[in-house]
Amino acid sequence: MRRSVFNTPVISHFFTALSWTAFKLMGWSIEGRPPDIDKFVVIGAPHTSNWDFPLALATAFLLRLDFTWLGKDSIFTGPLNPLMRWLGGLPIDRSKSSNVVQSTIDAFNNHDHLIIAIAPEGTRSKVKKWKRGFYHIAYGAGVPIGRGFFDYEQKVIGFGPTFTPTGNVEKDMIEIQALYKGIKGRRQT
Repeated sequence: MRRSVFNTPVISHFFTALSWTAFKLMGWSIEGRPPDIDKFVVIGAPHTSNWDFPLALATAFLLRLDFTWLGKDSIFTGPLNPLMRWLGGLPIDRSKSSNVVQSTIDAFNNHDHLIIAIAPEGTRSKVKKWKRGFYHIAYGAGVPIGRGFFDYEQKVIGFGPTFTPTGNVEKDMIEIQALYKGIKGRRQT
């Protein structure tokens, strides 16, 4: 098992209490539940702000999720590298093809417990089309997709119904994204 903030005993208890306090003081709540299984891909959308990261971490502590997230390699530089990895991060070099989809599928096949969190937009900027790596990972590994959301207007972070990919990417993406209609990210760009 990879050591992270989520499975470091005293520290994880401290951050769980801190997360509970922060949610209460800021008026945030959690709605829905992630899949109750050992392996799945979870997407978090809309991803429009750096604040999504601490909200996702706080939610993970409150729901006792030990997850790994994929992030751009530029946030893993210098002294931030060990911290970001301890916070559950794995760097992705988006400037070159590094077969992230297949290596993540292999990781699912080699672990009894693995939750991978991915921002489907691949950026905090407004995009017309989501990247599909999360879908191909889930389908290739035979795991479902937990649909997480950040609704800043309602101050709710949560999970919609779990989705099992069928292999029909176009049809499935329409159904996956339907959950996010009307959900407002922090920035409306």
